[in-house]
Amino acid sequence: MKSLLSVCLIVISSFLFAGVAVANTAASENVLSGVVLEVRDVPDFTYLRLKTDDGEVWAAVMSASVKVGATVQLQNPVVMKDFTSKAMNKTFPMIVFGSLSGERKIMSNGMSKPEAAANPHAGGSHASSKTAELGKGERIAKAGGANAYTVAEINTKTAALKDKTVVVRGKVVKYNGGIMDKNWIHLRDGSGSAKDGSDDILVTTSSPAQAGDVITVKGVVHTDKDFGSGYSYKVMIEDATLQ
Repeated sequence: MKSLLSVCLIVISSFLFAGVAVANTAASENVLSGVVLEVRDVPDFTYLRLKTDDGEVWAAVMSASVKVGATVQLQNPVVMKDFTSKAMNKTFPMIVFGSLSGERKIMSNGMSKPEAAANPHAGGSHASSKTAELGKGERIAKAGGANAYTVAEINTKTAALKDKTVVVRGKVVKYNGGIMDKNWIHLRDGSGSAKDGSDDILVTTSSPAQAGDVITVKGVVHTDKDFGSGYSYKVMIEDATLQ
């Protein structure tokens, strides 16, 4: 779950959403301030119900010791809509993710903007974020059977494969676990080109894996996925199972 903040800790200029105002306190940083009305601790995360000048809002930060009645500030807040937390057994129509003032910011690196922040494409410095390399000239054999495709084929046949179930085999080159109750995996098989990004496919799954593993996954192709704040994917495979 901590990796979720790798997905959410991004700098945005300013926003006003659902009555919750986030004002610039510095040229490049936004802060959401509020009084803590409720604290809910779950593994790796602390959920806070805050009273702000613009009303109540739920927020989530990495596990922290926070007491009811305290005034807190969340740096680099990012809004997510219709977020479901299995740990809380609750779906939030709106929740704000951020880091408490003074908390070390963790950023992921790996895929342009979405990977660097709201994106599990990234392999970050956090312990749950792991990376591996596909060797020069290394090729992973294509999966067999029906609906099997290479990474490049999935990236280049998005119109035909949209909302279809596919099977792909590749090497885990980036892995982030526990983001939005899912594990986020980047697969490469030696097909495609790094220049246009067709050599890499993002997969979400509830199954664990390790960077460097060669795995076969089966899931549904989704296109034009937008996680907000300008972070989006042209194509990804969601809710995959490992074969």
